[in-house]
Amino acid sequence: MKKVLPLFILMVFNSYKAQNVTITVDGINTNKAILFSLQGEKTFFVDSIKSLQKEKFNYKFEQTKHHPGIYLLQFNNNKRIDFIYDGEDVNIHSDANNISDSVSVITSESNKLFYSFVNLNRQYKTKTELLQLILARYPKDDDFYLSALNKASQLQKQYLEFVNITSQKNPNNFIARYIRSAQLPVVDFTLPLDKQLAFLKAHALDKVDFSNSGLIYSDLFTNKTIEYLTYYRNPQFPKELIEKEFMVAVDSILNKAKSNQLVYQHITEYLIDGFKKFGLDQTLDYIIQNYVIKDDLCLDTKTESSIQRRIDQNKKLPVNAIAPDIILADADGRIVDFKKITADKLLLVFYASWCPHCKDLIPELNNLYKNQKGKKFEVMAISLDEKKEDWLNFIKNNNLNWVNVSDLKGWSSKAASDYFIYATPTMFLLDKERKILGKPLSIDELKQLLK
Repeated sequence: MKKVLPLFILMVFNSYKAQNVTITVDGINTNKAILFSLQGEKTFFVDSIKSLQKEKFNYKFEQTKHHPGIYLLQFNNNKRIDFIYDGEDVNIHSDANNISDSVSVITSESNKLFYSFVNLNRQYKTKTELLQLILARYPKDDDFYLSALNKASQLQKQYLEFVNITSQKNPNNFIARYIRSAQLPVVDFTLPLDKQLAFLKAHALDKVDFSNSGLIYSDLFTNKTIEYLTYYRNPQFPKELIEKEFMVAVDSILNKAKSNQLVYQHITEYLIDGFKKFGLDQTLDYIIQNYVIKDDLCLDTKTESSIQRRIDQNKKLPVNAIAPDIILADADGRIVDFKKITADKLLLVFYASWCPHCKDLIPELNNLYKNQKGKKFEVMAISLDEKKEDWLNFIKNNNLNWVNVSDLKGWSSKAASDYFIYATPTMFLLDKERKILGKPLSIDELKQLLK
């Protein structure tokens, strides 16, 4: 018993001992760096590091404090080096003139696999895309076609051997799990291009382990998401049709991601950020309505206020909800209560004179309003301007004879707050009882609702 106890203590001590990470960058010309953990496209501060030896940076990782995943060492000249922490010592050497391509992994099997995989992926993608173009256009009865097909087959075989065998000697390690999920889909190049695309849409996510929340600590899920979305993006389509295609892709991604709540939330936040950045509002609203609200997802507390307002508007002001009261002064200072406007349908329009999209939509809406047969609808235009002169000039220049109101408080307006306005222009079509009939995003959608 006396001999067993010290052995047990030694085993426990070894299992919790710190792992040394040493990164040397020739010519970096700084002794300070910041260590970050990677989560998708976001980085999270871990620690500041000061080099005690020229160009050499050391840090101790502890299994009880640090999770396996991708980390990056950021230098003050915007240069960085990425590495894997996978419960082992790490020793990496590089050159400041070309950090990413000059990496030499001295110690760490995980990082050797990581950098081999990164390079292999890049080469495989480049070569197979070129071969794909040849195979799609070259005569099939030509010797060169057969040679190209054989080369493509060899590349695929080598790629799958690395992914499925070489990288999987320790299948439970972070790097093995990462590579299994991050692998590129292998396609039959003898198929017509449209059938290859159909295969990718159906199977490109098959190898991704959405149930593994530990893979959040990498770029895996964001990379696979953007990769999958490209299969649905056709530059020749109009924006409206592209957004509908993206909705189909979103359904495929998020329904798979639901296997793990953390992964589901991680990918949803990434999609929201991306679609907002590119102004794809219909797809963004689709995600909020069908996933965030339906599944009551609790997004990051750092979610932008405009996104939170969008979520709140969808949650608290859905179709058939009673619209909040609006009592505001018109251009002559008279108080207008929207309940006293006698019209079967009332269109609320939140806009501002400085808003570029409003300058396009308002004249088009005014034309529809003036040319309606019978009074199908009235318009109450709520300006988010802060300067009365700007507001009045906009009314005059556009010859707006509908109900114009404003408290000249901009985004701080009570009406803007009550309706969770996150962008201009925003429209709400109400019935006689002031229930919300719809929230049209365009004049065409408004026309459909008015029918």
